[in-house]
Order: sequence, then structure tokens, then C-alpha cells
Amino acid sequence: MLLNLKSWVFKLSLPSSSISTSLSTPALPPLSLYVHIPWCVQKCPYCDFNSHALKGGIPETEYVAHLLDDLTADLQYVQSRKISTIFFGGGTPSLLSEEAMATLLKGIEDRVPFADDIEITLEANPGTLETNKFEGFAKAGVNRISIGVQSFELEKLVQLGRIHNSEEALKAAGFAHDSVSTFNLDLMHGLPNQSLDQALSDVKQAIALNPFHISWYQLTIEPNTLFHSKPPVLPEDDTLWDIQQHGHELLTEAGYEQYEISAYSKPGHQCRHNLNYWKFGDYLGIGCGAHGKITVQTDEVELAQGDSQTQPQIKVIRTEKVKHPKGYMDFTKPYTYKSWQVEADDLPFEYFMNRLRLKSAFSMEEFEQRTGLLMSSQQASLAKALELELLTKIDDNCYKTTSKGIRYYNNLVDLFL
Repeated sequence: MLLNLKSWVFKLSLPSSSISTSLSTPALPPLSLYVHIPWCVQKCPYCDFNSHALKGGIPETEYVAHLLDDLTADLQYVQSRKISTIFFGGGTPSLLSEEAMATLLKGIEDRVPFADDIEITLEANPGTLETNKFEGFAKAGVNRISIGVQSFELEKLVQLGRIHNSEEALKAAGFAHDSVSTFNLDLMHGLPNQSLDQALSDVKQAIALNPFHISWYQLTIEPNTLFHSKPPVLPEDDTLWDIQQHGHELLTEAGYEQYEISAYSKPGHQCRHNLNYWKFGDYLGIGCGAHGKITVQTDEVELAQGDSQTQPQIKVIRTEKVKHPKGYMDFTKPYTYKSWQVEADDLPFEYFMNRLRLKSAFSMEEFEQRTGLLMSSQQASLAKALELELLTKIDDNCYKTTSKGIRYYNNLVDLFL
């Protein structure tokens, strides 16, 4: 069942250190939209996303109708906001036709108004793209393309189960450059048997294509993947560290700024959709298995120590949609598989798990606005992070992840569990 928020009353028993009558009413964060397209040509052996290899054509007319009905059911979460960013992920969203994309984006805007400067990103596989298709996506409203290159070396592409070759990757980058205002290249390192020279060659080729944004992340072996059941031989830790160091230097020298653990951009071209995730903003999630995170203002909060007064506060709700396309496209069942409120004790960890991926400073006000809790509740964890030099204090109000904190991100985040 979908949540009827008007009928829900939450009584949160928060620690006395977390509540103060001086805590102002948190403002609602920006709102994004994630749209999941679950189909791909074939499943990659490293992929643990909710994706399904094609067995015939995509039922795109039917699926688009369900996506719009799914969004309609979630309109209660919009709360008078405009959509600031949209991200089409998958699977392989570029398998959709230009006509389906146009219908979908028009239907979304008919239901929720778009911000004037909205960012609309489409993930694309180089093996599914043609010039006219890029132009059609752009005409429909897509203004940012994220191309899943992963590597320019054919042997590595075969090992990763990719359906494209390096020539198609080069063509796709050219199409994107000519069609949209900004584009990203996804690149992986730490690939099976990858040497330092091979990894840096990929970085150099990506830089030569002059994308505005490069997502450069290390291959990890995830459960429920083919690589997990049949692990490949990955580079040693020393090689991985050399790859990261030298690759970072190449990207920095080429004018790319690392603003997140795995993200580099030219000035003014950070991915605003992902920034909203990392800053603990709100997002609706529609489509098979899509997740959402929504902040709701409420004055139904019980203060600690028996105080009978109430004050405006927030609750954070997460949603998850039905995963399998067959179940999702069943008109007799709800799209939402489950929804739940994040417990107050878990909010600091969820905030910091996202926020500490960024190299930019965070403020006490941002933490309090996003969680509804006082920063004073986190003093012990902050003090330990400062002692370990994983965080640095900018001033009495702001903290920032250090280079050491980026390197030992998992250790840093564990401090807030």
C-alpha cells in the first residue's frame, strides 16, 4: 500500500541532547526524480543493479504509462516543490526510443513543474546509440548524457561483458558533444589483471575526448553477480593505490576537479542530481525497484523527558518500488513494494554516509535542516574524526573531509554508526 501521510502520526523519542526548543523548523530540501529503465542487451558480470537482459523488444508504451501512473501515486510527496533534476538510470535507458522519451518527459512535467534550470540526465550505452537518437533525446528535453564507457581496451570490455568497442565509445562521445550541453564518461579502474599503464591509458583517452565530467570508480565485486561466483584476478592493493594516485594527478592537470570520491568535473559541470543525493536531498523514485527518499514536515514530535510541548520537526521516509517488470506492470497491484520511516537514531549515519563523500565543507545548519536533529548530538563522533585527521574544522560552524578522510572513507563513516 502507498502511504497516506495525512493519517500517520509519529511519536519520536529522541535523546535529550538531540532536541532543543531553539531548533528552527527545517526547510524541505530540493526535490529530484530518479526513473529506472530495467532492461539491457545483456547483463554485465559485475552489475548488481536491478537490470534484466532483453528477451525481445521493450514494452515501452506500456512501461511509460506505468511510470506516469507510479509518479501520480507519489504526488503526495512533492509538497509544492518543483523538480530540480531528473536522472534516467538502468539497465540501459538509451534503449528507449526518442518518441517514448518525449512522451515520458511531457507526462512528468504535466504532473510536477520543472525548475527553470532543470538538469535531465540519461545514462547511455555506446553500443545502443546513433547520432539521430541523441538528437531526438535532446529535443525531448534531455540536456545531459552519461556514457558508460568503462574502458577503451577491447580485452577489458570483453571481460566486463560490455557490448561496445572502443570505436563506438569514441563515436558516442562525439554524438554527446554535438547534441547536449554537458556530458559524462563513466570509467572504471582496478579491472581484471589491469596494469598501471593500462589504467592510465584509459584515463588519458577519456581526457582526450574532453568531456565536462568523468566518473572514475574502482571495480568492486558485489554479491549476486557473476564476478562474485567466479571472481576474476584483480590488481594488488599497491597497484590500485598507484592507479588512484597517478590517475588523480592526470585528471587534475587536465583541469578536472575531484568534488566527490569517484567524480571529477570541469568548473560548473558537477552532476547536480548526484549532489542532491550526497547532500541528503529528496528524490522520488519511479520504475522497477526504484528507491526514493522524502522529507515530510510534521509537528507531531514528542519532546524528551516528558515535555508535553511540540515543535515543527521532520520525518524522513524511504520508498522502494516492485522490482520485477512483470509485477511492476500489474495494474491490480500497487507500485510501492515497501515504505518506512528512518529512525531518528539512524539519521546521522545516513546523512554522513552520503555527505562525507563530498570534498566540500558541510555546516551545522545543513545537518540540522536535513535531519531535524542538533549537531551537538554528534560532538563525540566529530571529535574522534578530527583527532584521526579524517575531518578538518573550517570554523565553528563548518567541517570538511580531508584527503585522508576520502582515502579512508569507510573508517570515517563508521564513526557515525
